[in-house]
Amino acid sequence: MVKVVKFGGSSLASAEQFKKVADIIHADEARRFVVPSAPGKRFDDDTKVTDMLYECYAAASKGKDYKSILQKIKDRYNEIISELGLSINLEKEFDIMEACFIGKAGRDYAASRGEHLNGMVLADYLGYEFIDAAEVIFFDDNGSFDADRTNEILAARLENVENAVIPGFYGSMPNDTIKTFSRGGSDVTGSIVAKAVRADLYENWTDVSGFLIADPRVIDNPKVIKTITYKELRELSYMGATVLHEDAIFPVRKEGIPINIKNTNAPDDEGTMIVESTSKKPDYTITGIAGKRGFTAVSIEKDMMNLELGFGRKILEVFEKNGLSFEHMPSGIDTMSIIVQQSEFEKTEQEVLAGIHRNTQPDSIEIESDIALIAVVGRGMKSTRGTAGRIFSALAHAHVNVKMIDQGSSELNIIIGVKDEDFEKALTAIYDIFVTARV
Repeated sequence: MVKVVKFGGSSLASAEQFKKVADIIHADEARRFVVPSAPGKRFDDDTKVTDMLYECYAAASKGKDYKSILQKIKDRYNEIISELGLSINLEKEFDIMEACFIGKAGRDYAASRGEHLNGMVLADYLGYEFIDAAEVIFFDDNGSFDADRTNEILAARLENVENAVIPGFYGSMPNDTIKTFSRGGSDVTGSIVAKAVRADLYENWTDVSGFLIADPRVIDNPKVIKTITYKELRELSYMGATVLHEDAIFPVRKEGIPINIKNTNAPDDEGTMIVESTSKKPDYTITGIAGKRGFTAVSIEKDMMNLELGFGRKILEVFEKNGLSFEHMPSGIDTMSIIVQQSEFEKTEQEVLAGIHRNTQPDSIEIESDIALIAVVGRGMKSTRGTAGRIFSALAHAHVNVKMIDQGSSELNIIIGVKDEDFEKALTAIYDIFVTARV
């Protein structure tokens, strides 16, 4: 059995955390390939190493004083090395990094050094081979991830390697400059490595014991999801649930490799299994609830619009020309509503309204701002009667007015629009009716 294990920044924030990580890895010989993040926060008011690197680069590249922040970065790594009793010396790496910062090597290069240096330290501590991600993770000339080339070279590089540490978050461009994934991209690297070695399992270790049914900032101590499908995770991630980087799903999904979200500080907890599909019945009718605030609904009304060929296309064309993507599009016989991000819409709202008038000559256009969208997701909803009724009953009981309803044909999710001010109340009411009521 082969496992790829990725550890987040909080899991590698200090020497104490490094020791926990090493114990986890050595407890299972199948954990052969390790993907580390840069050191995260050790306590609430601490600073992540990646943030310090950005700050240091900004100063050095502009000819300003950067020495003090660079020394803080050095101290952070040297403290870990000293407390682990290692003999590795990173001074040469720091010298190279400093020269590249002054030489304006780029923000991506600066950010990548956190993972690069942490990978070197972890490899030394574990006694594993260190493989620079720049040598095996590739982007094309446009800055897009080159999946085929990466998989071919990475698979060949790891074929005869027993154990290795491959730092997350970055790779290289054809001109050998460093390119990073978006923030949190070490999750993606772990998934890419899992695909390349055809792993049996990809373990993603973080500071929570799995994927939670609802946002813990809204719901007090929400239950953990034991098993979730890729489709369910995609729906929840899109609506703001952020335990796993969204792009990390695709490489392993194509190979049918499950992902296990685990807690470094509670390694015996089961965590959450993310799978392609499953026959396991979920504990609750719903799998999870997630939502986002800050949307605007643009409602267009015109008599007989359903008979007007191309009406919907003409409306969406206006949004496209103004650089706006839509979130949802609920409609009736003579009405159509376009849900868009409020912050983006406000930049071009008058151009959009004028364009709709020119293209379709509507009877009226109404705009409603400050809308929150809540996604209720679950494979169990398809086989359970009355799910929508229970949702709306719970919302009515909580005195929440529903502004919009949108349900996909797959019956995997129901999207509900409410006023921003009712967001937390609505989320709590839905959680209570499906989860708390079962306890």
